[in-house]
Amino acid sequence: MNDNIPVFQFKESDDEGLETLQIISDAVKFNDWMYETIEPFCQGKILEIGSGIGNISERFISNNQDITLSEIRINYRTFLSDKFPLPAKEGKIVDLDLVHPQFTEIYKSLLNSYDTVFALNVVEHIKDDKTAIKNCNLLLKPGGTLIILVPAFQTLYNYLDKELYHYRRYTKQSLKSLFQINDIKISKSFYFNAAGIPAWFVSGRLQKNKTIPKGQMNFFNTLVPIFKMIDMLVMKQVGLSAICIGTKQ
Repeated sequence: MNDNIPVFQFKESDDEGLETLQIISDAVKFNDWMYETIEPFCQGKILEIGSGIGNISERFISNNQDITLSEIRINYRTFLSDKFPLPAKEGKIVDLDLVHPQFTEIYKSLLNSYDTVFALNVVEHIKDDKTAIKNCNLLLKPGGTLIILVPAFQTLYNYLDKELYHYRRYTKQSLKSLFQINDIKISKSFYFNAAGIPAWFVSGRLQKNKTIPKGQMNFFNTLVPIFKMIDMLVMKQVGLSAICIGTKQ
């Protein structure tokens, strides 16, 4: 992993991130694929870290799964409350800072509360990723499941990563190490979306785009059935994202 960690200042309003999430929201096949990839490992009372504008959340809600959404940014929480009025009414859209210096005090009522905690494309936005994983673990019940998805391979770091405030990209092993140092028993780790690698490289490195172009995302979305087959062919040994799944001891 690159030791030259970039310095970012937290923005209350994340315009580039919001634009990217809105573009991805229309990629129905891609969002379905991501949901189908993690859902088999989700059970019981679920907490989503960094729900954004609810691209994955809505699939859990539509399937009547017991899920609480969380976001650090108030504009995203407002968006989620408008989009999902029932969870909002039930208090299932919460403000959560995963690396708050007084995490155990501020979020005491959430500790040891969830059967499943997942964070998709969140940890790379956090400088202190070790503490982020530690606090995810604190939110789980004993025996609960933690699911983390992050961007893979530092060599792919480009303009898109920088504009999205990614501190780093990971390998499967570097992600697993975060679980291991926090005494989380790893049950599964693999890569996801091998076909996304050339698309990310071209868009972010060669074209120097700051956000994912809508046309490119729409085109990618139409080819998702083929890309699923590619992941099977490469046996999930390479991908644009790395996923690790573990159990709280």
